[in-house]
Amino acid sequence: MEKRGINPNAKKAQMQIGFGVIFSIILIVIFIAFAIYAIGKFMSIRTMAQIEKFKSDFQGDIDRMWKSTSGSTEVQYYLPNKVKQICFVDNEDENIYFSPPDFKGGILKNVDFTKTLASSRTNPKTLCINTVGGKVSMTIKKSYNEALVTITK
Repeated sequence: MEKRGINPNAKKAQMQIGFGVIFSIILIVIFIAFAIYAIGKFMSIRTMAQIEKFKSDFQGDIDRMWKSTSGSTEVQYYLPNKVKQICFVDNEDENIYFSPPDFKGGILKNVDFTKTLASSRTNPKTLCINTVGGKVSMTIKKSYNEALVTITK
């Protein structure tokens, strides 16, 4: 007598997954991988945009002080947390750079680097300002009858 629902000719139970299910799983994995890659790229672009905004804003503040007859102003900027220091050096190719050197430096105009770096004891003379929690503060000043501005901590 044969039991109902059991096939005596079946050797073992087999699991069958259709092509559509396998294809769907592959597509989901591809979409997740692409999303992770895209988020990483957007974060990188955001970091570079913050650096470029800092350089633009800083140069704007320098230019405002340079156009005035004299003055002193303390400025504060926000940078990515990866930036630990902003350094100034008297170099015609790049006079501002970042530490760690993961980010591109730049050229600042209208700054008297001789006076800015006068107190430096390093060779070559550099002035580095530490960032704290992504913030950096410094003073931009210009004395009466001076042609360029000076940057201090």
